[in-house]
Amino acid sequence: MSAVLPQPEPGLTVEKLIARATALRPLLYEQQEENDRRGYYSEAIHEELRRGGFYRILQPKMFGGYEFGLETYVRVVMELSHGHPASGWCFTLAASHGLVLAAHWPEQAQRELFGPEGDFRCAMTAGPAGSYKRVAGGHVTSGVHAFASGIPVSTHFMGAGVLHRDGGPPQTVYFVVPRERISIVPDWGGELSLGMQGSGSNSVKLTDVFIPDHHIVPANVMLSSEHLPEGTHGTRLHGNPMYLGILAGWFSCEFGGIFTGTARAAIDEFEQLLRTKPQTFNPQVMRAHDPNHQITLGEAATRADAAEALTLAATRLQMELCDRWAREGKPITAADTLRVWSISREGCRAACDAVEMLFRAAGASVSKRGQRLQRYFRDVQMYRVHIQSQPLFPQMRGQSQLGLLQLGPPFGP
Repeated sequence: MSAVLPQPEPGLTVEKLIARATALRPLLYEQQEENDRRGYYSEAIHEELRRGGFYRILQPKMFGGYEFGLETYVRVVMELSHGHPASGWCFTLAASHGLVLAAHWPEQAQRELFGPEGDFRCAMTAGPAGSYKRVAGGHVTSGVHAFASGIPVSTHFMGAGVLHRDGGPPQTVYFVVPRERISIVPDWGGELSLGMQGSGSNSVKLTDVFIPDHHIVPANVMLSSEHLPEGTHGTRLHGNPMYLGILAGWFSCEFGGIFTGTARAAIDEFEQLLRTKPQTFNPQVMRAHDPNHQITLGEAATRADAAEALTLAATRLQMELCDRWAREGKPITAADTLRVWSISREGCRAACDAVEMLFRAAGASVSKRGQRLQRYFRDVQMYRVHIQSQPLFPQMRGQSQLGLLQLGPPFGP
Protein backbone atom coordinates (compact mmCIF):
# COMPACT_ATOMS: atom_id res chain seq x y z
CA MET A 1 0.00 0.00 0.00
CA SER A 2 1.43 3.38 -0.99
CA ALA A 3 0.13 6.69 0.29
CA VAL A 4 -1.22 8.93 -2.44
CA LEU A 5 -2.48 11.86 -0.40
CA PRO A 6 -1.19 13.29 2.88
CA GLN A 7 -3.36 13.44 5.98
CA PRO A 8 -4.39 17.04 6.73
CA GLU A 9 -3.36 16.59 10.37
CA PRO A 10 -0.69 13.95 10.86
CA GLY A 11 -0.62 12.77 14.44
CA LEU A 12 -4.32 13.26 15.08
CA THR A 13 -5.38 10.78 17.77
CA VAL A 14 -8.64 9.06 18.58
CA GLU A 15 -8.72 10.77 21.97
CA LYS A 16 -8.32 14.22 20.44
CA LEU A 17 -11.01 13.54 17.86
CA ILE A 18 -13.57 12.39 20.44
CA ALA A 19 -12.73 15.39 22.62
CA ARG A 20 -13.41 17.64 19.63
CA ALA A 21 -16.77 15.97 19.11
CA THR A 22 -17.67 16.55 22.76
CA ALA A 23 -16.58 20.18 22.47
CA LEU A 24 -18.92 20.67 19.51
CA ARG A 25 -22.00 19.70 21.50
CA PRO A 26 -22.77 23.20 22.86
CA LEU A 27 -22.78 24.71 19.34
CA LEU A 28 -24.95 21.90 18.03
CA TYR A 29 -27.31 22.35 20.97
CA GLU A 30 -27.52 26.10 20.42
CA GLN A 31 -28.29 25.74 16.70
CA GLN A 32 -30.88 22.95 16.91
CA GLU A 33 -33.82 25.11 15.89
CA GLU A 34 -32.15 26.88 12.98
CA ASN A 35 -30.57 23.69 11.65
CA ASP A 36 -33.91 21.89 11.72
CA ARG A 37 -35.52 24.80 9.94
CA ARG A 38 -32.77 24.87 7.28
CA GLY A 39 -32.82 21.08 6.90
CA TYR A 40 -29.11 20.52 7.63
CA TYR A 41 -26.40 21.92 9.85
CA SER A 42 -24.77 25.31 9.46
CA GLU A 43 -21.65 26.20 7.55
CA ALA A 44 -19.96 26.92 10.88
CA ILE A 45 -20.57 23.37 12.08
CA HIS A 46 -19.59 21.94 8.70
CA GLU A 47 -16.27 23.79 8.84
CA GLU A 48 -15.58 22.52 12.36
CA LEU A 49 -16.24 18.98 11.17
CA ARG A 50 -14.12 19.42 8.05
CA ARG A 51 -11.16 21.04 9.79
CA GLY A 52 -11.39 18.65 12.72
CA GLY A 53 -10.92 15.57 10.55
CA PHE A 54 -14.36 14.09 11.23
CA TYR A 55 -15.23 13.38 7.62
CA ARG A 56 -12.03 11.32 7.21
CA ILE A 57 -12.43 8.94 10.18
CA LEU A 58 -13.18 5.86 8.05
CA GLN A 59 -11.38 7.05 4.92
CA PRO A 60 -8.25 5.09 3.91
CA LYS A 61 -4.86 6.55 4.79
CA MET A 62 -3.93 6.07 1.14
CA PHE A 63 -6.39 8.83 0.24
CA GLY A 64 -5.73 11.25 3.07
CA GLY A 65 -7.94 9.61 5.68
CA TYR A 66 -7.24 8.56 9.25
CA GLU A 67 -8.61 5.00 9.04
CA PHE A 68 -9.41 5.09 12.76
CA GLY A 69 -11.97 2.31 12.80
CA LEU A 70 -15.60 1.58 13.43
CA GLU A 71 -15.76 2.08 17.20
CA THR A 72 -14.12 5.50 16.99
CA TYR A 73 -16.66 6.51 14.40
CA VAL A 74 -19.62 5.34 16.47
CA ARG A 75 -18.35 7.14 19.58
CA VAL A 76 -18.06 10.37 17.59
CA VAL A 77 -21.60 9.89 16.25
CA MET A 78 -22.87 9.49 19.81
CA GLU A 79 -21.26 12.76 20.89
CA LEU A 80 -22.51 14.77 17.91
CA SER A 81 -26.03 13.35 18.20
CA HIS A 82 -26.05 14.23 21.90
CA GLY A 83 -25.74 17.86 20.78
CA HIS A 84 -28.39 17.60 18.04
CA PRO A 85 -29.75 14.26 16.85
CA ALA A 86 -30.62 15.43 13.35
CA SER A 87 -27.16 16.91 12.81
CA GLY A 88 -25.72 13.62 14.04
CA TRP A 89 -27.81 11.79 11.43
CA CYS A 90 -26.75 14.23 8.68
CA PHE A 91 -23.07 13.85 9.56
CA THR A 92 -23.24 10.07 9.94
CA LEU A 93 -24.77 9.41 6.54
CA ALA A 94 -22.56 11.90 4.73
CA ALA A 95 -19.29 10.76 6.31
CA SER A 96 -19.59 6.97 6.54
CA HIS A 97 -19.80 6.01 2.89
CA GLY A 98 -16.13 6.62 2.24
CA LEU A 99 -15.80 3.17 3.82
CA VAL A 100 -18.20 1.75 1.23
CA LEU A 101 -16.28 3.35 -1.64
CA ALA A 102 -12.95 2.18 -0.23
CA ALA A 103 -14.25 -1.37 0.16
CA HIS A 104 -15.99 -2.08 -3.11
CA TRP A 105 -14.83 0.17 -5.95
CA PRO A 106 -11.69 -0.56 -7.99
CA GLU A 107 -8.53 1.43 -7.43
CA GLN A 108 -8.98 3.66 -10.47
CA ALA A 109 -12.44 4.69 -9.30
CA GLN A 110 -11.20 5.31 -5.76
CA ARG A 111 -8.41 7.56 -7.02
CA GLU A 112 -10.87 9.52 -9.16
CA LEU A 113 -13.64 9.80 -6.56
CA PHE A 114 -11.58 10.55 -3.46
CA GLY A 115 -10.03 13.20 -5.70
CA PRO A 116 -6.82 15.22 -5.55
CA GLU A 117 -7.38 16.36 -1.94
CA GLY A 118 -9.25 13.41 -0.43
CA ASP A 119 -12.30 15.57 0.20
CA PHE A 120 -15.08 12.99 -0.04
CA ARG A 121 -18.48 13.12 1.62
CA CYS A 122 -21.22 10.99 0.16
CA ALA A 123 -24.91 10.48 0.81
CA MET A 124 -26.23 7.04 -0.14
CA THR A 125 -29.61 5.51 -0.90
CA ALA A 126 -29.68 1.72 -0.88
CA GLY A 127 -33.03 1.15 -2.65
CA PRO A 128 -32.87 0.91 -6.45
CA ALA A 129 -34.42 3.77 -8.41
CA GLY A 130 -34.20 5.41 -11.81
CA SER A 131 -33.86 4.24 -15.41
CA TYR A 132 -30.60 3.10 -17.04
CA LYS A 133 -29.57 3.12 -20.68
CA ARG A 134 -26.47 1.33 -21.89
CA VAL A 135 -24.01 3.54 -23.81
CA ALA A 136 -20.37 3.17 -24.77
CA GLY A 137 -18.28 2.90 -21.63
CA GLY A 138 -21.11 3.01 -19.11
CA HIS A 139 -24.75 3.89 -18.50
CA VAL A 140 -26.89 7.02 -18.64
CA THR A 141 -29.37 7.31 -15.80
CA SER A 142 -32.32 9.49 -14.90
CA GLY A 143 -34.54 9.32 -11.86
CA VAL A 144 -35.27 10.47 -8.32
CA HIS A 145 -33.67 8.79 -5.30
CA ALA A 146 -35.49 9.56 -2.05
CA PHE A 147 -34.06 10.08 1.45
CA ALA A 148 -30.43 10.82 0.53
CA SER A 149 -29.52 11.78 4.10
CA GLY A 150 -26.54 14.11 4.31
CA ILE A 151 -26.66 15.22 0.69
CA PRO A 152 -26.58 19.00 1.43
CA VAL A 153 -23.07 18.63 2.89
CA SER A 154 -21.86 15.92 0.47
CA THR A 155 -19.44 16.07 -2.42
CA HIS A 156 -20.87 12.93 -4.07
CA PHE A 157 -23.97 10.77 -4.25
CA MET A 158 -24.04 6.96 -4.06
CA GLY A 159 -27.20 5.41 -5.47
CA ALA A 160 -28.62 2.04 -6.46
CA GLY A 161 -30.22 0.83 -9.64
CA VAL A 162 -31.15 -2.25 -11.62
CA LEU A 163 -29.26 -2.90 -14.87
CA HIS A 164 -30.15 -5.26 -17.70
CA ARG A 165 -26.87 -6.30 -19.29
CA ASP A 166 -26.35 -8.46 -22.38
CA GLY A 167 -29.67 -10.21 -22.06
CA GLY A 168 -28.75 -11.65 -18.67
CA PRO A 169 -30.81 -11.44 -15.47
CA PRO A 170 -31.35 -8.01 -13.92
CA GLN A 171 -28.48 -6.94 -11.67
CA THR A 172 -28.78 -4.57 -8.72
CA VAL A 173 -25.81 -2.21 -8.59
CA TYR A 174 -24.40 0.75 -6.71
CA PHE A 175 -22.87 3.76 -8.42
CA VAL A 176 -21.22 7.05 -7.44
CA VAL A 177 -21.61 10.42 -9.14
CA PRO A 178 -20.16 13.84 -8.21
CA ARG A 179 -22.39 16.44 -6.58
CA GLU A 180 -22.32 18.75 -9.61
CA ARG A 181 -24.15 16.14 -11.72
CA ILE A 182 -27.19 15.92 -9.46
CA SER A 183 -30.01 18.19 -8.32
CA ILE A 184 -31.11 18.30 -4.70
CA VAL A 185 -34.90 18.34 -4.42
CA PRO A 186 -36.15 20.90 -1.83
CA ASP A 187 -38.28 18.34 0.01
CA TRP A 188 -36.68 18.29 3.47
CA GLY A 189 -36.32 20.60 6.47
CA GLY A 190 -38.78 22.44 8.69
CA GLU A 191 -42.29 21.05 8.61
CA LEU A 192 -41.64 18.85 5.55
CA SER A 193 -40.90 15.91 7.84
CA LEU A 194 -42.05 14.74 11.25
CA GLY A 195 -38.62 14.38 12.80
CA MET A 196 -34.89 14.49 12.09
CA GLN A 197 -35.67 17.72 10.29
CA GLY A 198 -32.01 18.76 10.16
CA SER A 199 -30.76 15.46 8.73
CA GLY A 200 -30.49 16.69 5.15
CA SER A 201 -32.57 13.75 3.91
CA ASN A 202 -33.54 15.37 0.62
CA SER A 203 -34.34 13.48 -2.54
CA VAL A 204 -31.75 13.54 -5.30
CA LYS A 205 -32.64 13.94 -8.97
CA LEU A 206 -30.43 12.73 -11.82
CA THR A 207 -31.17 13.75 -15.40
CA ASP A 208 -29.27 12.00 -18.19
CA VAL A 209 -26.19 11.48 -16.01
CA PHE A 210 -23.39 9.37 -17.49
CA ILE A 211 -21.83 6.83 -15.13
CA PRO A 212 -18.65 5.11 -16.36
CA ASP A 213 -18.54 1.34 -15.94
CA HIS A 214 -15.76 1.44 -13.33
CA HIS A 215 -17.93 3.67 -11.11
CA ILE A 216 -20.59 0.91 -10.95
CA VAL A 217 -20.29 -2.17 -8.70
CA PRO A 218 -22.59 -5.10 -7.82
CA ALA A 219 -24.90 -4.43 -4.86
CA ASN A 220 -24.37 -7.84 -3.26
CA VAL A 221 -22.55 -6.85 -0.08
CA MET A 222 -25.33 -6.30 2.45
CA LEU A 223 -25.28 -9.61 4.33
CA SER A 224 -22.45 -11.94 3.35
CA SER A 225 -18.86 -12.14 2.11
CA GLU A 226 -19.14 -15.80 1.13
CA HIS A 227 -18.94 -14.85 -2.55
CA LEU A 228 -15.75 -12.85 -1.88
CA PRO A 229 -13.14 -15.52 -1.03
CA GLU A 230 -10.30 -13.21 -2.07
CA GLY A 231 -11.73 -10.23 -0.22
CA THR A 232 -12.59 -6.92 -1.84
CA HIS A 233 -10.83 -4.22 -3.77
CA GLY A 234 -10.45 -2.46 -0.43
CA THR A 235 -8.93 -5.32 1.57
CA ARG A 236 -6.38 -5.88 -1.19
CA LEU A 237 -5.62 -2.21 -1.79
CA HIS A 238 -5.57 -0.94 1.79
CA GLY A 239 -4.62 -4.05 3.74
CA ASN A 240 -7.33 -3.43 6.34
CA PRO A 241 -10.09 -6.01 6.97
CA MET A 242 -12.47 -3.16 7.86
CA TYR A 243 -12.77 -2.69 4.11
CA LEU A 244 -14.41 -6.08 3.67
CA GLY A 245 -17.43 -3.77 3.86
CA ILE A 246 -20.41 -6.04 4.61
CA LEU A 247 -22.99 -3.39 5.25
CA ALA A 248 -26.34 -4.35 6.80
CA GLY A 249 -25.09 -4.88 10.34
CA TRP A 250 -22.76 -1.90 10.19
CA PHE A 251 -25.53 0.42 9.01
CA SER A 252 -27.55 -0.57 12.07
CA CYS A 253 -24.60 0.21 14.34
CA GLU A 254 -24.56 3.73 12.92
CA PHE A 255 -28.18 4.16 13.91
CA GLY A 256 -27.33 2.88 17.36
CA GLY A 257 -24.82 5.70 17.69
CA ILE A 258 -27.34 8.30 16.56
CA PHE A 259 -30.09 7.18 18.90
CA THR A 260 -27.84 6.62 21.91
CA GLY A 261 -26.88 10.28 21.52
CA THR A 262 -30.56 11.20 21.18
CA ALA A 263 -31.36 9.40 24.44
CA ARG A 264 -28.53 11.25 26.23
CA ALA A 265 -29.87 14.57 24.94
CA ALA A 266 -33.38 13.74 26.17
CA ILE A 267 -32.06 12.76 29.60
CA ASP A 268 -30.27 16.11 29.88
CA GLU A 269 -33.49 17.94 29.07
CA PHE A 270 -35.62 15.90 31.45
CA GLU A 271 -33.13 16.31 34.28
CA GLN A 272 -33.09 20.07 33.76
CA LEU A 273 -36.90 20.06 33.86
CA LEU A 274 -36.90 18.14 37.16
CA ARG A 275 -34.45 20.58 38.72
CA THR A 276 -36.28 23.73 37.64
CA LYS A 277 -39.99 22.92 37.48
CA PRO A 278 -42.22 22.57 40.57
CA GLN A 279 -44.58 19.69 41.18
CA THR A 280 -48.09 20.36 39.87
CA PHE A 281 -49.91 19.91 43.18
CA ASN A 282 -47.05 20.84 45.48
CA PRO A 283 -45.45 23.91 43.92
CA GLN A 284 -43.09 24.43 46.86
CA VAL A 285 -41.16 21.32 45.86
CA MET A 286 -39.26 20.72 42.64
CA ARG A 287 -40.11 17.69 40.53
CA ALA A 288 -36.65 16.31 41.26
CA HIS A 289 -38.01 15.19 44.64
CA ASP A 290 -40.95 13.25 43.17
CA PRO A 291 -40.30 9.48 43.38
CA ASN A 292 -42.15 8.76 40.14
CA HIS A 293 -39.98 11.20 38.21
CA GLN A 294 -36.87 9.79 39.88
CA ILE A 295 -37.86 6.30 38.73
CA THR A 296 -38.51 7.52 35.18
CA LEU A 297 -35.14 9.25 35.02
CA GLY A 298 -33.40 6.17 36.37
CA GLU A 299 -35.14 3.87 33.90
CA ALA A 300 -34.28 6.15 31.00
CA ALA A 301 -30.63 6.45 32.05
CA THR A 302 -30.45 2.67 32.30
CA ARG A 303 -31.84 2.27 28.80
CA ALA A 304 -29.40 4.85 27.43
CA ASP A 305 -26.53 2.92 29.03
CA ALA A 306 -27.90 -0.29 27.51
CA ALA A 307 -28.19 1.38 24.12
CA GLU A 308 -24.55 2.46 24.26
CA ALA A 309 -23.34 -0.93 25.44
CA LEU A 310 -25.31 -2.83 22.81
CA THR A 311 -24.24 -0.48 20.01
CA LEU A 312 -20.58 -0.78 20.94
CA ALA A 313 -20.87 -4.56 21.35
CA ALA A 314 -22.38 -4.86 17.86
CA THR A 315 -19.72 -2.56 16.41
CA ARG A 316 -16.94 -4.62 17.99
CA LEU A 317 -18.54 -7.83 16.72
CA GLN A 318 -18.61 -6.38 13.20
CA MET A 319 -14.89 -5.65 13.41
CA GLU A 320 -14.15 -9.04 15.00
CA LEU A 321 -15.84 -10.73 12.04
CA CYS A 322 -13.70 -8.73 9.62
CA ASP A 323 -10.55 -9.59 11.62
CA ARG A 324 -11.56 -13.28 11.68
CA TRP A 325 -11.81 -13.24 7.89
CA ALA A 326 -8.30 -11.75 7.65
CA ARG A 327 -6.86 -14.16 10.22
CA GLU A 328 -8.61 -17.41 9.29
CA GLY A 329 -10.17 -16.82 5.88
CA LYS A 330 -13.58 -17.50 7.39
CA PRO A 331 -16.28 -15.52 5.56
CA ILE A 332 -18.89 -13.32 7.17
CA THR A 333 -22.16 -15.18 6.76
CA ALA A 334 -25.69 -13.83 6.64
CA ALA A 335 -26.19 -15.29 10.11
CA ASP A 336 -23.18 -13.31 11.36
CA THR A 337 -24.48 -10.07 9.89
CA LEU A 338 -27.99 -10.62 11.21
CA ARG A 339 -26.50 -11.11 14.68
CA VAL A 340 -24.70 -7.75 14.42
CA TRP A 341 -27.92 -6.18 13.22
CA SER A 342 -29.97 -7.77 16.02
CA ILE A 343 -27.69 -6.55 18.81
CA SER A 344 -27.50 -3.01 17.48
CA ARG A 345 -31.23 -2.96 16.80
CA GLU A 346 -31.89 -3.69 20.48
CA GLY A 347 -29.66 -0.72 21.28
CA CYS A 348 -31.76 1.49 19.03
CA ARG A 349 -34.96 0.24 20.61
CA ALA A 350 -33.65 0.87 24.13
CA ALA A 351 -32.68 4.42 23.17
CA CYS A 352 -36.06 5.13 21.60
CA ASP A 353 -37.81 3.69 24.65
CA ALA A 354 -35.82 6.06 26.88
CA VAL A 355 -36.83 9.13 24.88
CA GLU A 356 -40.48 8.12 24.69
CA MET A 357 -40.83 7.46 28.41
CA LEU A 358 -39.26 10.83 29.23
CA PHE A 359 -41.57 12.64 26.82
CA ARG A 360 -44.65 10.97 28.29
CA ALA A 361 -43.60 11.78 31.87
CA ALA A 362 -42.59 15.40 31.30
CA GLY A 363 -46.06 16.92 31.09
CA ALA A 364 -48.12 18.65 28.44
CA SER A 365 -45.89 21.73 28.25
CA VAL A 366 -43.16 19.81 26.38
CA SER A 367 -45.57 18.96 23.56
CA LYS A 368 -45.26 22.49 22.15
CA ARG A 369 -43.12 23.27 19.12
CA GLY A 370 -39.70 24.51 20.10
CA GLN A 371 -39.49 22.25 23.15
CA ARG A 372 -36.46 20.01 22.91
CA LEU A 373 -38.13 16.93 24.37
CA GLN A 374 -40.79 17.25 21.72
CA ARG A 375 -38.06 17.44 19.08
CA TYR A 376 -36.32 14.33 20.43
CA PHE A 377 -39.62 12.46 20.59
CA ARG A 378 -40.30 13.27 16.94
CA ASP A 379 -36.74 12.33 16.05
CA VAL A 380 -36.98 8.80 17.44
CA GLN A 381 -40.17 8.19 15.47
CA MET A 382 -38.01 8.36 12.36
CA TYR A 383 -36.32 5.17 13.55
CA ARG A 384 -39.62 3.54 14.44
CA VAL A 385 -40.74 3.86 10.79
CA HIS A 386 -37.32 3.16 9.21
CA ILE A 387 -36.77 -0.12 7.35
CA GLN A 388 -34.07 -1.01 9.89
CA SER A 389 -36.77 -1.38 12.57
CA GLN A 390 -39.36 -3.18 10.47
CA PRO A 391 -40.18 -6.94 10.52
CA LEU A 392 -38.02 -7.73 7.46
CA PHE A 393 -34.82 -8.23 9.43
CA PRO A 394 -36.26 -10.22 12.37
CA GLN A 395 -37.94 -12.46 9.80
CA MET A 396 -34.61 -12.95 8.04
CA ARG A 397 -32.92 -13.80 11.31
CA GLY A 398 -35.66 -16.31 12.12
CA GLN A 399 -35.30 -17.84 8.66
CA SER A 400 -31.55 -18.03 9.20
CA GLN A 401 -32.01 -19.83 12.53
CA LEU A 402 -34.31 -22.33 10.79
CA GLY A 403 -32.06 -22.83 7.77
CA LEU A 404 -34.68 -21.32 5.48
CA LEU A 405 -32.99 -18.05 4.48
CA GLN A 406 -32.71 -17.57 0.74
CA LEU A 407 -30.80 -14.51 -0.39
CA GLY A 408 -31.40 -12.46 -3.49
CA PRO A 409 -30.61 -8.91 -4.59
CA PRO A 410 -29.70 -6.67 -2.86
CA PHE A 411 -28.83 -9.01 0.02
CA GLY A 412 -26.86 -11.60 -1.89
CA PRO A 413 -25.29 -12.48 -5.24
